[in-house]
Amino acid sequence: MAKRRPRGREINGIVLLDKPLGITSNSALQRVKRLFDASKAGHTGSLDPLATGLLPICLGEATKISSYLLDADKAYTGTCKLGVRTTTADAEGEIIEQKPVGDYSEQQVKAVLAKFTGTIEQIPPMHSAIKQGGQPLYKLAHQGIEVERQPRTIHIHELTMTRLAGDELDIAMRCSKGTYVRTLAEDIGRELGCGAHLSALRRTKVGPFTLERAVTLETLAALAEEGFAAMDQVILPIEQALADWPEIQLTETSAFYINRGQPIQVARAPTSGLVRLSSNQQFIGIGEILDDGRIAPRRLLKSG
Repeated sequence: MAKRRPRGREINGIVLLDKPLGITSNSALQRVKRLFDASKAGHTGSLDPLATGLLPICLGEATKISSYLLDADKAYTGTCKLGVRTTTADAEGEIIEQKPVGDYSEQQVKAVLAKFTGTIEQIPPMHSAIKQGGQPLYKLAHQGIEVERQPRTIHIHELTMTRLAGDELDIAMRCSKGTYVRTLAEDIGRELGCGAHLSALRRTKVGPFTLERAVTLETLAALAEEGFAAMDQVILPIEQALADWPEIQLTETSAFYINRGQPIQVARAPTSGLVRLSSNQQFIGIGEILDDGRIAPRRLLKSG
């Protein structure tokens, strides 16, 4: 039986989307995929419907490196609503506790934020996609079931207060993968003694990508009226996702063996870690340095 060709265009690259409020990341992904008529697409880490901001969309062969963006550090700005706790730790949940908000000084708040800077343990919320016993926690939460969750080690590189006005605290942060900002907002409220939930969240950075370069769904729809040539101008090369990685330029002979799954020796290569592989100035995939110093292929793009 002949292999069915995928429907849509074979286009490769990354679109930086500014996800709007009120839709899921998957809904945003599907809209972008349809607008570009892409045969294949995936995103690099969900944003909740109440969150906005940077959502890199990988098209075609770029989906092969999406997990590396998923593992990358992120940056956010957000608003903590003080004095109110909810079932989901954000504005979507039902209110479960209300307390008076103290007249906190900036010094008091900064001292609390300092407690959450660096390497910390965080217990994932029940309303999350983490699976336990093969079932997502949020499904258990919707049934009114709460189970014990193991704490996860995360790293908050930077956490600052940008505004404190009454019962609203604005924060800016840079953190490792797996950080739940909702949980952080709740923990900040607990430390202040009044409770809190996350009322707004905007992602501003994913790996090397920043929000300043992102486009909206409205912009993409307008470009679609002009045709694919106009739309494709916003697609970024795949290798830009790995811009801060060491690059190895391979000879045609080395590229030949790499493309056949064979490790190769390259002079003056890094001694460990992952590298970008290029041949004839074209990105061809990801390699990993082996213990013996050779470079093994880890994720290669389809040639041609």
